[in-house]
Amino acid sequence: MKRLSLVLLLALPLLAQAEVDEHLQYQHYDVPIASDDSLRQAINRASSIHQAGQIYHAYNAWNVQWRFWWYEERDGRCRLTRTHTQLTSQITLPRLAGGDGQQRQRFAQYLQALREHELGHYRIGQAAAAEIDTALLATPEYPSCAELQRQANQRANTILQQHIERERRYDRDTGHGRSQGAWLTE
Repeated sequence: MKRLSLVLLLALPLLAQAEVDEHLQYQHYDVPIASDDSLRQAINRASSIHQAGQIYHAYNAWNVQWRFWWYEERDGRCRLTRTHTQLTSQITLPRLAGGDGQQRQRFAQYLQALREHELGHYRIGQAAAAEIDTALLATPEYPSCAELQRQANQRANTILQQHIERERRYDRDTGHGRSQGAWLTE
């Protein structure tokens, strides 16, 4: 039993280790509103989120970065020993400045739906980071460290692109949050 334990302890540093960090920040922009303004008009005026000629009320920008370390055998064979994957995300949301009781109540409902839609984008980023880290750890041994680097980065980039497409489908399927209640008609 002691011999087996010693062998396991000696092998532990050679086993691949994972590390995923997540960082989510919120940013807000102020929406001044007069009593005769509709929420939609006021937020459209205040929003600086413009893409492809459209004005959006919220936005989530996420980014996944990865690093990995390897061990090179004397014969040049190479295997991963550790990964570090990081997800950074920033959700931008409106913040109502003023307004009457009815406007504030309607805004609170809208903001809740808007936040939930943007958190859906964040969850896609979380899935991408986790899947990338798992795929990196599953990278087999390669005859050289250069080939290992190339293959590991190719795996991670393929997964990243799949999740970017998943995010586009999410917006298409929800109408950019419309089906989730993140829509103002007036």
